Amino acid sequence: MDGARPRTLPLAIAPVALGTGAAVGNGRPAHLWLAWLCLAVALLLQIGVNFANDYSDGIRGTDAFRVGPARLTGSGRAKPRTVLAVALVCFALAAVAGLAIVVVTQVWWLLAVGALAIVAAWFYTGGRRPYGYAGLGEVVVFLFFGLAATAGTTFVLLGLVNAEGWFTAVAIGCIACAVLLVNNLRDLEQDRAAGKRTLSVRIGARGTRVLFAVLLLVPYLVLGYLTLFYPSASLVFLTLLLAGPAVIITVTGRTPRELVLALSLTGLTALFYGLGLAAALAL
Repeated sequence: MDGARPRTLPLAIAPVALGTGAAVGNGRPAHLWLAWLCLAVALLLQIGVNFANDYSDGIRGTDAFRVGPARLTGSGRAKPRTVLAVALVCFALAAVAGLAIVVVTQVWWLLAVGALAIVAAWFYTGGRRPYGYAGLGEVVVFLFFGLAATAGTTFVLLGLVNAEGWFTAVAIGCIACAVLLVNNLRDLEQDRAAGKRTLSVRIGARGTRVLFAVLLLVPYLVLGYLTLFYPSASLVFLTLLLAGPAVIITVTGRTPRELVLALSLTGLTALFYGLGLAAALAL
């Protein structure tokens, strides 16, 4: 269970919920059940990348420097081969679910999107030159767990991506980036010692804290705009009760424990923002 990193799973659930809400609110999808397959793809990719990250960082020795929760490979609780096998099984199952979507929709170019998502999941920390070690993790998270997951779900259900799909994709993509950013802020010094050049290492602690606050501001600017057309979406502003403390803790916190709390609050923000705004768009 630890290897799946439950705190990160809202980042898979929220974009699919938003994409579904955007589709349902602007039409009557012929195959609404496809949303469940989209959710399966997103969850399996998220769990797969978590295990792949555990495996790759573990065999590189990067996790020997970490201060967060112990990982399976780095701590020796599981054999590297076992962790890798779980990651590959998750990727394979995600591919099967994605293939089912393609067969039903007959949109064959979605195969290329799915293949890119699996490649991106592996090379986050895998391969000779992982992009996560070059400060590009947040960019790819925004593209795949923001734009692709949200707009992709809307497209699968509706056959097009409406304005709501794009706006919410940007919003949830920013929250997903914020989750990764605060995680990397917690491990900044350890990653620097391990030669892992995350975005936090590149821009420093102060830059990371400022960027985190900006990333959590953008979704509420989007929300403010959408409330002009969907008044019930104003209730989603209640998630500021989670996002606000997350920003305060990230900006002022100095200990790993504080930043782990900020990470949890940001993940919950993603979940309730996504589910709440999805409901407002759909109803």
